[in-house]
Amino acid sequence: MPEWPFAVDWYAGFAHVMEYPRRKQLRDGSIDEARAEVVRATAAALSLPPEKVFTKTHEKRAWGDGQYERVSGQSAKVIATEHGLKFECNLSDYLDTGLFLDHRVMRARVRKEAKDLRVLNLFAYTGSFTVHALAGGAAETTTVDLSNTYCEWTERNFALNGFSTGPKHRVVRDDVLAWVENARGEFDLIVLDPPSFSSSKKMGRRFEMQRDHRWLIDTVRARLSKTGTLYFSTNFLGFELDRKFADAEELDSRPDDFRRAVQRTWKFTAGR
Repeated sequence: MPEWPFAVDWYAGFAHVMEYPRRKQLRDGSIDEARAEVVRATAAALSLPPEKVFTKTHEKRAWGDGQYERVSGQSAKVIATEHGLKFECNLSDYLDTGLFLDHRVMRARVRKEAKDLRVLNLFAYTGSFTVHALAGGAAETTTVDLSNTYCEWTERNFALNGFSTGPKHRVVRDDVLAWVENARGEFDLIVLDPPSFSSSKKMGRRFEMQRDHRWLIDTVRARLSKTGTLYFSTNFLGFELDRKFADAEELDSRPDDFRRAVQRTWKFTAGR
């Protein structure tokens, strides 16, 4: 309902409420009343004390403009379980919790397909796709993200599931757009989930999904082995895939509880 611009997610005995306020609600202050009502209703429906309901406000700004900043110092961490794997989630300190729930169908798919493959995870965030690949028996994994915070978080998620970094399982802190152009070697399975916008030294200007996705997909796909697969996802509202990629297969990758989400995923092979 447009008058209730909130998303409520359940994390191991806690509720995480994300609000997406309309300009009118911000101007007239009605968002404050709505937020309080949603917190009360969520706590009552889930039989939770109010202190176990965390709220955040989604702000419209480009990735790279504060996405790594803390919004709180509470450090309310929980361990969530997905497909039998464990992930550290922080419900308080950052805008996002560390686990994008709308990607869980694709994570399960990667786990199923990863056995004996060389897997590359780009814009990896906290490495949840890599953890699923490792659980699926990936021969090698490379996980790339710009943030030290997220790279360290990835390593903690590895450890939670009995995995560790090493020569065959690398976590790389780097500008992804620069890294993919300079990368050597081939990969059998690549996960590419870039932000809608990003600041990059490589490009000398802001990366914009709609404008720059053709270059990015072509550059990443060049790293595929002859039988390799690339999964490309975006949640950029109104996104249109370049006509060059008309043969790419769009997947039905959204869980039932995220049918209204804008996230879309395509499958590319080395030849198309």
